[in-house]
Amino acid sequence: MSTFLKALASGRSKEDELGGQMSFLEHLDELRSRLMRSLIFVFLAATVCWFFSDRIYAFLAVPVERALAEAQRRQVPINGLTGNERILPLTSVQENDLGCYIFPAETKLGTSVIPAGASVTARALKDSRGQVGLFTDEPLYAGSTIIPKGVRLPVDLKAPPEADSGISDKLIVTSAMEPFALYVKVSLYAALCLSVPFLLWQIWAFVSPGLYPHERAYVTPFIALSSISFVLGAAFAYKIIFPPAAKYLLGLGQDFRLLLKADDYFDFIIIVMLGMGVVFQMPAITYVLARIGLVTARLLIRIWKTALIVILIAAAVLSPTNDIPNMLLFAAPMIVLYVVSIFVAWIFSRPRRVS
Repeated sequence: MSTFLKALASGRSKEDELGGQMSFLEHLDELRSRLMRSLIFVFLAATVCWFFSDRIYAFLAVPVERALAEAQRRQVPINGLTGNERILPLTSVQENDLGCYIFPAETKLGTSVIPAGASVTARALKDSRGQVGLFTDEPLYAGSTIIPKGVRLPVDLKAPPEADSGISDKLIVTSAMEPFALYVKVSLYAALCLSVPFLLWQIWAFVSPGLYPHERAYVTPFIALSSISFVLGAAFAYKIIFPPAAKYLLGLGQDFRLLLKADDYFDFIIIVMLGMGVVFQMPAITYVLARIGLVTARLLIRIWKTALIVILIAAAVLSPTNDIPNMLLFAAPMIVLYVVSIFVAWIFSRPRRVS
């Protein structure tokens, strides 16, 4: 009896050491369980993101709105009386300055709607709180109403010049349901981004039974490095890659009236940000594989030609155009990350142990 118990205990110990033996159906059940947990977590995160979807979309729309305004802005040389005239920002207006104010957009004053491009003589004066503002210096006849002299114009003298550019830089929608569908999509993608650590944990938990006990200890650095890398990749795409790409694409359309659909733009920027977030996983994945012993720096150096071809293909897929400059803009960070991965593998690689 004691011999049987010892054999049973040693069998369990060996099974635990190898991560346990699971049948095919047990693997499927484990996969189903992990998928259900992931879906529930993403759904809850999307519910929370829904209440901030308008702010998230406004944040994502900043690069294209700036590029759109820049593409529609015409540069005209100044032909002044002396040649030394300068165009100053509205923030330089001083008290008692008099000038002609041009409404940059359709503006509502009281019950009247002033069309974009309308003008009125205005003077810079201090209000009751001692702040300088622009006030009408003559009556303004708008439709069937009269806007008298001395009415404050809705303009912030402290705002940067881009705030009231007078250019239509807003994206458009073509149906009544499109804003709702767009915000739902924003919430879903934002939830996926926020769920990256949890999803990585579920992936690791599914594959960890096939690893040795000492290899399972890499779960924390893997999740931390992958999450940080994903955020850095998305930020890199948002700040570095997308603005010049959007400026180049919209610059090609200067001979046309630019009306960009909000849904098309959002799909585009999300693909770019998610793609770069995945690409930035190279060092984190290399770290884990090197610690396990599946990847070495020598291997990465030996296959660099194949890796370069894969990088160029991925850059061509992620790049919004087929021109060489934009493709290189996407390929350059991938090449740098591959070089970083070689150093990561060189520092952390070790032969795989079976215990």
